[in-house]
Amino acid sequence: MRSISLILKQLSRSILLVAGLTAMSLAARAQGDAAKGEALFKSKCTACHKLDQRMTGPALGPIITAETDDKWLTKWIQNNQAVIAAKDPKALKIYNEFNQASMTVFADLSDGDAANIIAYVRTEYKKMQETPKGGDPTKGAAAEDKGPSSMMIYGLLGVIVIAFIVILVLNKVIGTLERLLLKKKGLLTDEEEAEQAEKGSALATVVKLSKNKKLVFFFVFCGTLALGSYAWVTMWNTNVHQGYQPVQPIKFPHDLHAGVMKIQCQYCHSGAYKSKNATIPSLNICMNCHKTVKTESPEIHKIYDALGYDPSTAKYDSTKAHPMQWVRVHNLPDLAYFNHSQHVKVGKIKCQQCHGPIETMKEVYQYSPLTMKWCIQCHKRTEVDYKGNAYYAHLEEVHDKIKRGEKVTEKEMGGTECGKCHY
Repeated sequence: MRSISLILKQLSRSILLVAGLTAMSLAARAQGDAAKGEALFKSKCTACHKLDQRMTGPALGPIITAETDDKWLTKWIQNNQAVIAAKDPKALKIYNEFNQASMTVFADLSDGDAANIIAYVRTEYKKMQETPKGGDPTKGAAAEDKGPSSMMIYGLLGVIVIAFIVILVLNKVIGTLERLLLKKKGLLTDEEEAEQAEKGSALATVVKLSKNKKLVFFFVFCGTLALGSYAWVTMWNTNVHQGYQPVQPIKFPHDLHAGVMKIQCQYCHSGAYKSKNATIPSLNICMNCHKTVKTESPEIHKIYDALGYDPSTAKYDSTKAHPMQWVRVHNLPDLAYFNHSQHVKVGKIKCQQCHGPIETMKEVYQYSPLTMKWCIQCHKRTEVDYKGNAYYAHLEEVHDKIKRGEKVTEKEMGGTECGKCHY
């Protein structure tokens, strides 16, 4: 009888192990979002690449599908020049095959963005291969890989529930067999002793359950896992407002102005090129065009009302003017110092690298997480272009003075610039 008890215990452990491995395999498979990768691929890659045809660059479908090292692919997508400089054999082969033409460095792409692009390329290329040539692409195409289906998730939960029920049944059988052995020897079990000692007590059931070590461990483990996961996610996302999209007092379509009309960002946000702040544009900048353009629009009339402007007489009444209450979208903590001019003028970074595809946004939202990790990753990947740059030329002059032993003051190091002290 004792051997049967041991066999049943081992069987219950095996069922738990299988359920755990099933959950782990499901989690390992859910990597990369093909839907998000499609938007990134179309905005970043289509100028030089197709999935199944060679353009300026190679056809990405066969390469990414055949390559199993996703970490290498991520490094290549984010900064191919660094991989080439490291004399990587695979990188050098591609570089030489395309006449040593340099690929754009996408330092703004995170590891997650690269994984999404890889997932999209593999999914779409698989659909192309399974679609009959010259046929209807909607027939014979593989279903888009969107990660684990609902049926699979419910099936996994069902397996776990069934495994838990089987374990309870096995524990009951084991307990019954142990009681039979003890009764045969004329002994009382621990449960029977506890029942006799606490008979009639309202806490008898609780005490009995509390002595089941496996049940107690199960609840303690699940509770610790749930609370730990909640605490981790909560702390990790504290003050992270990615996707924040407030409602503004005037509906300003960036996709029309920056996208269709091709108006440069600095035309409105002139401070980005010469100041710490990008600055909110004055409504008078809007009036440069909208004295005559779209004068019938209700949104334009909000500008007229804020300025006290009468379109029928083309005159301003300052007594009717009032400030426009714009809602700030991108907020950094007070402890973080960020200077737009250092990045835009000196670093020559495009606005889209931090603010995302602003030229496609109907309403502006926070595209990037703006976390310290995100900034540091960008600083690690971005190469300094010091050639022909007046800022670094000035630093070089200062270093030459130091080498010659000449006097160097804080003024020559930029100590009298307003942004050094004033926010």
